Amino acid sequence: MPKGYWVSVYRTISDPEKLAAYGKLAPAAVEAGGGRVLTRGSRVVAHEAGIAERTVLIEFDSFEQAVATHESAAYQEALAALSDGVERDFRIVEGLD
Repeated sequence: MPKGYWVSVYRTISDPEKLAAYGKLAPAAVEAGGGRVLTRGSRVVAHEAGIAERTVLIEFDSFEQAVATHESAAYQEALAALSDGVERDFRIVEGLD
């Protein structure tokens, strides 16, 4: 079964306090969903139209698990805390089997 991945690239952080509130809630929601953080805010080299800002990559055992975790009440609470505090490109992608 292919794994699932959350890929987030933060274009701008307009409210660090909202990001901090999200940062207190999101890890527990991700862990409860079986997610594993592979990288968070590490070094980035961007090419072409790439964004070299904060990048987060989280792995799940399946694509379905990744989607379900995003839709969970716990993660939705984290998103509500984040609100408009950042502008980011967030996607859930399916890995290769």
